[in-house]
Amino acid sequence: MEIVNIHEAKTHLSRLVDRAALGEPFIIAKAGKPLVKVVPLDAPAAGQRRRLGFLAGHVTVPDDFDRIGAREIEQLFGGIDI
Repeated sequence: MEIVNIHEAKTHLSRLVDRAALGEPFIIAKAGKPLVKVVPLDAPAAGQRRRLGFLAGHVTVPDDFDRIGAREIEQLFGGIDI
């Protein structure tokens, strides 16, 4: 993560905020000491983890999902057995 000093942050604030909004957070430091972290508003808060299984019951995966397209792939590679 990029660390910028206060002077640089003031000089390039618009560019830095645009980059942070696109998912590139940065830290502002004063005299080399990190003070704040700038992240996009939709970023998860520190310590929060993504919730696994949130689509359980809403999505189904076919039993043969690992074989879908096997024939086409085999033909593309000249009939090599998969």
